[in-house]
Amino acid sequence: MSLFKNTLTSRWIAIIAAFIIVTLILGNTYAFIQKFKTEERLKMQILGKTYERMSTNTDLDADILLESFIIESKNHIPMIITNEKEEITSWNNLNINDTIVNYKSLGTSDRLRLNKQLRQMKSQNKPIMITSKQFIYYRDSDLLNKLKYYPLALVLILLLFSSVIYLFFKSSKVAEQNRLWTGMAKETAHQIGTPLSSLLGWIELLREENIDESIVPEIEKDVNRLNVIAERFSKIGSIPVLKKHNVVSETKKAIAYLQSRSSKQVVFSFKSEKEKISADLNLQLFGWVIENLVKNAIDSMKGKGNIDIDISQNQKHTNIYISDTGKGIPKKLRQQIFSPGFTTKKRGWGLGLSLSKRIIEDYHNGKIVVEKSEMDNGTTFCVSLKKL
Repeated sequence: MSLFKNTLTSRWIAIIAAFIIVTLILGNTYAFIQKFKTEERLKMQILGKTYERMSTNTDLDADILLESFIIESKNHIPMIITNEKEEITSWNNLNINDTIVNYKSLGTSDRLRLNKQLRQMKSQNKPIMITSKQFIYYRDSDLLNKLKYYPLALVLILLLFSSVIYLFFKSSKVAEQNRLWTGMAKETAHQIGTPLSSLLGWIELLREENIDESIVPEIEKDVNRLNVIAERFSKIGSIPVLKKHNVVSETKKAIAYLQSRSSKQVVFSFKSEKEKISADLNLQLFGWVIENLVKNAIDSMKGKGNIDIDISQNQKHTNIYISDTGKGIPKKLRQQIFSPGFTTKKRGWGLGLSLSKRIIEDYHNGKIVVEKSEMDNGTTFCVSLKKL
């Protein structure tokens, strides 16, 4: 147990450390983006000052090599220059025909694109004034836009990482529960085995005492029943062996034991379109499923009502329908009833239907569903097996 706790603690430490690292990366990335954005604005301010000097310089002999270099270098930041009426006078780095320098000479589609870009620039950054009659509008560079998606990618990675961790812990927990149930089932089978052997010996002694002949067979049936239960429990956690059997006769056998020990107010009806329908079955586990469904039907009717068993076939499947006249199952619970531990009864562990689903779907490659259910009118379960 201490080893398990240590392992669990180390896992949580690793998870928390991973979250802290990702959070630090996100914080540093955000700070870097803000710094990069500030530097881009500084570049645009320098460009604005350059345009201002060029427009106000009246000395024809002045050295303007630096200003020309800054303007002609065409930095990577998309920009538009407007006049005081917000009419576009020039643009740069917008993938729009820059051989045409006059806005009015552009085609309609290019002008629409330029206006759209201008609206975007106004929403992103404050304009930089060149003079009282000229303004630079700009938007974030493509590189900065790509950097903005980097934190989002990290968040997605973090969510993916969290999902993997969650699924890992969930599967580990389920596996641990399965090992626990398997261990309990096998231990139960082992514990039942000892008194069973003793009971078989007592039955032989009762036969020799010449007591009422009707008593011993009934006791023997119950002892055999205990033996079947022990066998079922011993098979949990193991891959069962399937063999070809008659579904009709095996279903009858599974029902017969419960029918003889149920209230006379429970009326059983059995119907099958054929006397012999074959399927690959494990007899102990298949019988367990049928008994679980019949027991549930009896409980839902509170020991009074009709139980109908109908076996039919289609092109691919053999279907066993078990119907009752009980209280029915609400729609919102029809999926939950197959979950381990779910029960509406005051007593019970809520494992019957869960085990039945696992036996049919995992071991017999079939399906078990609530075919239909109406409140206060009963429920029909369907066990579907592949047709041989």
